[in-house]
Amino acid sequence: MSEQFSDGICGGWSPVMPVTLEVIKICLEVRHSIEERVENKTDSKIFIPLVYSSQTVAGKNYLVKVLLDGKEDGLCVHAKIYQALPCHEGKLSVTGTHFPKTFYDPLIPF
Repeated sequence: MSEQFSDGICGGWSPVMPVTLEVIKICLEVRHSIEERVENKTDSKIFIPLVYSSQTVAGKNYLVKVLLDGKEDGLCVHAKIYQALPCHEGKLSVTGTHFPKTFYDPLIPF
């Protein structure tokens, strides 16, 4: 995957990287919310976070590509997840999704 972007300024998005254990845990915590947004559009039980980018704001935004099936093009969803600051209990919320996407679609901020 050759997805790379960063505007090089404070608040800009990081380069796209393979997911970390921390990002996998975040995705699993909000899995239900992501699946609700693509409900009735896929019956897959697969949910594999692949790559992500992050943005530090008053909290942190994560943009994550999640694989939802193992078919030829690899049906994916691009999910934007916001993590509040620790003083606000670090709550997680899904603030947007782009669906359907394929495994090959680049992860682009939205």
